[in-house]
Amino acid sequence: MSIVKINALTVPEEQREVLEKRFSSRAGSVENSDGFEWFELLRPVEGTDQYLVYTRWRDEAAFQAWMEGPMKAAHQQGRPQGDGGGEGGERPKPAASGSTLWSFEVVQQAAPKS
Repeated sequence: MSIVKINALTVPEEQREVLEKRFSSRAGSVENSDGFEWFELLRPVEGTDQYLVYTRWRDEAAFQAWMEGPMKAAHQQGRPQGDGGGEGGERPKPAASGSTLWSFEVVQQAAPKS
């Protein structure tokens, strides 16, 4: 069965719009990855300042391939090269102040009955 990765991002209220816009502008960047099955960005409603980034993958190898390839490349865009004086300008300030990655195996699942 599939695996699920949930990235819990601590996002101050004043950075919520920034985070959501950044995820909106990355639309399509994970969907074409081999082994990718599902993505959701979950906004907190009450009681927490943590957003949850939910992704489901065919297996751990597919997730790791994405992490080392497309995800790594996307997070390096805009980062200065070498000693920081290269082309590309300054990397945007992170919208999240903390991040924790949780991993799960799917052991049961259900869908609505038709």
